[in-house]
Amino acid sequence: MTLAIFDLDNTLIAGDSDHLWGEFLCTEGLVDQRSFRAANESFYADYQRGELDIQAYLSFALAPLAGRTPRDLSTLQDKFIRDCIRPILLPAATELIQKHRDQGDRLLIITATNEFVTKPIATLLGIHELLGCIVEIKDGMITGSPTGTLTYREGKVRRLREWLACEKESLEGAWFYSDSHNDLPLLEIVDNPILVDPDPTLARHGRERGWPQISLRA
Repeated sequence: MTLAIFDLDNTLIAGDSDHLWGEFLCTEGLVDQRSFRAANESFYADYQRGELDIQAYLSFALAPLAGRTPRDLSTLQDKFIRDCIRPILLPAATELIQKHRDQGDRLLIITATNEFVTKPIATLLGIHELLGCIVEIKDGMITGSPTGTLTYREGKVRRLREWLACEKESLEGAWFYSDSHNDLPLLEIVDNPILVDPDPTLARHGRERGWPQISLRA
């Protein structure tokens, strides 16, 4: 069985779910809009430059969830999916996913966005295996901290290798679809790296390496 691995944000959906979640919290009045939005924008700019401090960002992003149970937040998750994610779904992404499913490939999303935000999105896309930043839960409560290997840049490679060992899977013949230069470490180790509407830095690297480029937004 061949792996078909997908980045999520700006790859399978036409936006960044992490950034959108921060905006959503502001809109819902769950955080101080001015300070939270400013920090959210600053972290997003760091990500786009490839300079994100992922630990600092997750501490910021998960703080509003601390002290609550996942069940307490399920209604909020549902509203986020309805208002922010469904409008940016890409029909061409659905077709690509189905193509790999029809080929008998094993589908996996790997994302730097935390799993609290991304699990419902992966389910919506019909992909049931997900590697994202894990949200720590103790005594049933979200602590506001991440745990485990953080799936950002080289961390995606480490977490994927941990998963491969656990699942007794191989990267032989694997596909990986991404838009971001932050995913270069993972793109460089798969047999079939595919650039999806890539950012300028990734597009340049892709041209130098002769990697295929596609658009799911056309």
